[in-house]
Amino acid sequence: MHSAIGRTIAVTALALAGCSFIPTYQRPAAPVAETYPPETAPDSVAGGTAASDLDWQRFFADPRLKRLIELALVNNRDLRVAVLNIEQTRALYQVRRADELPSVGVGASVSRTPVASSVVTVYAVGATVASYELDLFGRVRSLSQAALAQYFATAEARKAVQISIVTSVAGAYLNVLADEELLRVTQDTLKSREDSLRLTKLRFDNGVSSELDFRQAESLLEGARATLSQAQRQRTLDQNALVLLVGQPLPADLPPPLPLDQQQIAVELPAGLPSELLVRRPDIRASEQQLLAANANIGAARAAFFPRIALTASAGTASSTLSGLFAGGSKAWSFAPSISVPIFDGGANRANLRVAEAQQKIQIATYEKTVQTAFREVADALAERRTLAERLDAQRSLLDATSRSFELSQSLFRSGASSYLDVLDAQRAFYAAQQTLIGLQLTEQTNRLTIYKTLGGGWEES
Repeated sequence: MHSAIGRTIAVTALALAGCSFIPTYQRPAAPVAETYPPETAPDSVAGGTAASDLDWQRFFADPRLKRLIELALVNNRDLRVAVLNIEQTRALYQVRRADELPSVGVGASVSRTPVASSVVTVYAVGATVASYELDLFGRVRSLSQAALAQYFATAEARKAVQISIVTSVAGAYLNVLADEELLRVTQDTLKSREDSLRLTKLRFDNGVSSELDFRQAESLLEGARATLSQAQRQRTLDQNALVLLVGQPLPADLPPPLPLDQQQIAVELPAGLPSELLVRRPDIRASEQQLLAANANIGAARAAFFPRIALTASAGTASSTLSGLFAGGSKAWSFAPSISVPIFDGGANRANLRVAEAQQKIQIATYEKTVQTAFREVADALAERRTLAERLDAQRSLLDATSRSFELSQSLFRSGASSYLDVLDAQRAFYAAQQTLIGLQLTEQTNRLTIYKTLGGGWEES
């Protein structure tokens, strides 16, 4: 009879031990279209490599850029903070995990109790278990699962930080290269305008050209000088931004850079379907882990409505005299279970449950917003990419035409068959065409970089 009752109690305890009030998790439906808009849908790429599967070492070809990214991944302070956040949340998870196991220690005590006309002294030494909670309703396990999800979220956040650092360094580097190209074009234009001013001055001194032509050439030269100063300033600012991202002054032994139009950031990446972003982008995965943590916190808040059973126990030796503490027959033990049943708490448990449920709803909205943002980033990058090739071809043709027009206007001016105003217009058009082409080349390379980033590229396990 007693054994049957004991078995019933044991089975009941085991069943309760597996109890959990964590809501069944279902990933929220992605609040985006099933496909990209037709005007931005990516072209299919046979055998293309997914961005998240393509290491940044293979994505970039410029050895100087690769070296800068390596330095940034070692020195960047944002990445250091992300790694330390992982260590912190791992330690917090270990603290929560430890709560699931009893804490055993060794202690010694002396107690004096007045009895009638005397005082009874008891010396005790032994192992102790202090207030170990029997997690019958899953409160401790729920908190442990929440901490584990937070740990996974910080690990995903670390990946997102690395992706951001890789692409930010590449973007800053491309800006510096574009600045160098613009600076070279501006210096060439300045030299050309200095030559034009000398020629115009000579013609003016000989009465062939008017003072208006001379003054126009002079003003155009001063404008080129002002533009050169601005280009030098912008290059310095972009170099400072690159140094900040790298986390140290740029070494003197860096490999020589490739020109902007030879960066070879040319790997065709399949964009895939929007649903694939859910398993590719670290920021989306981090947001989902935060949602899982909020889900587990609901389980802990629900379990708080049920009784808590705690055990305090000790086993060792005890004696009324210190000399007899370890003598034969001095073994002693104690076992003191306690139960706490919530009856009235002023509504604290119910309020805590509402807080946990509201936090879960907040995390659902945050997760959905993260998915929507990712979808838009990819769609915007793809939309820009579809017209870049045509714009580059058209701009190269325009540059050839303005270059030829500038040469013809100079020849006609020297022969007296054209006014200097025609030369000025042709020179302005040629310079503007060069600037626009450099800007488009930068946009095209940056667009490839953006697509790579928005599809989750730039991260690899080390």
